[in-house]
Amino acid sequence: MLVAAHQQALLELTQARSISDISTLQSLWSGYGALLRVRLDGATLPSVIVKQVNWQQLPQQLPQHPRGWSSQRSHQRKLTSYQIETHWYQQFAALTDNHCPVPQCLLAQSSPEQLLLVLEDLNNLGFSQVISDAELVHVLAVIEWLASFHAKFFNNSGEGLWTQGSYWHLATRPDEHQAMADSPLKQHAQAIANTLIQSPYQTLIHGDAKLANFCFTPSGTRAAAVDFQYVGQGVGVVDLAYFISSVLNDEQCEALEALILEHYFTTFGQRLKHYHPQLSPTPIEANWRALYCFAWADFCRFLKGWSPDHWKLSGYSERQTAQALAQIAG
Repeated sequence: MLVAAHQQALLELTQARSISDISTLQSLWSGYGALLRVRLDGATLPSVIVKQVNWQQLPQQLPQHPRGWSSQRSHQRKLTSYQIETHWYQQFAALTDNHCPVPQCLLAQSSPEQLLLVLEDLNNLGFSQVISDAELVHVLAVIEWLASFHAKFFNNSGEGLWTQGSYWHLATRPDEHQAMADSPLKQHAQAIANTLIQSPYQTLIHGDAKLANFCFTPSGTRAAAVDFQYVGQGVGVVDLAYFISSVLNDEQCEALEALILEHYFTTFGQRLKHYHPQLSPTPIEANWRALYCFAWADFCRFLKGWSPDHWKLSGYSERQTAQALAQIAG
C-alpha cells in the first residue's frame, strides 16, 4: 500500500480533498511491486493508477520466478526495464495520439528504495474493459493500435529506451538459449536475430504486446496500451507476431493469417502517410512481410529455452520457424 508520504504527494498533485480507496489491481511480475488504483475525492480526476516498484532486492533475496528463471541477470534486466518505462512515460508518451492512446504520466518519483509512477487511469478515458478471451473485434483493435504506433514512431531512434525492444531477444536471453536442446533453431538463432536487427526499416515496438497489456472501449473497437518496460527499436512484425501468439490458437493463426497481415499493413500504410507523408509504405511492407516468419522463429527460440512445453509452441509457430530456417539455409 502507499506510504503516507506518497499519499500526500498524490493529494498535492491532484488537489484532491482525500483518498477514498486504494485497491490492488495486480502484483508486478515476480513480486517486484504492485499496480494500484487510487480513488480520489474532490479532484478533477476521479482516480489514478499508481505503479510501485521496489528497487532494493538483494541477490540472495531475488523474487522467485514462476518458471525458475531467478538470477542476477534477470533481476538487473527487470530493474532496467522499470527505469526505461519511466523514461518512456516522461519523454515519449506525450507524442502518442488518438490512434495509439496510452496513459500519460502525471508524476514520477524515484528513491533508492522505490519507484512511484502515477499514470492516468484509462478507465476514465473510456478504455474500461480488460479481457482475457479476445474476440475478433478486440484482435483487430490491437492490430490497429500496433500499426498506428509503429507508423508514428517509424525511424525514431528511441534515445534512452532499449536499443533493441522486446524482452525475449537473443542478446538479453543467453541463459535460455544455452538451455535449449540442440536443434537447427538453436544453431541459427544468431542468424535469425541478425536478420531482424539488420532490417533497414526500424521503428519503436512495444516489446510486450500481449492481450493483458491492452484496455478496450466497451464496444471493443478501440484499444489503449500499458506496460512499456520493453519498448525499443525493432521491426513492427515482432510486436504483431507476439500479440497473435497471445490470443489465437493454432487453427486460428492459420485461418486468420491473411486477414491479420492485410489489416495490419493497410492500417500501417494509412498511418504512415499521415505521420510521414514523404515516406512510401511499399518497401517497408515488403520487408516486414518477409520478416514475419523470422519474428515467430525468434520468439519460438526464446520459448524453447524458457519453457519448452509452452502452449504457444504450436504447429503454426513451428511452420513459421521452419520457413525462416529454410530462408537462412538458402
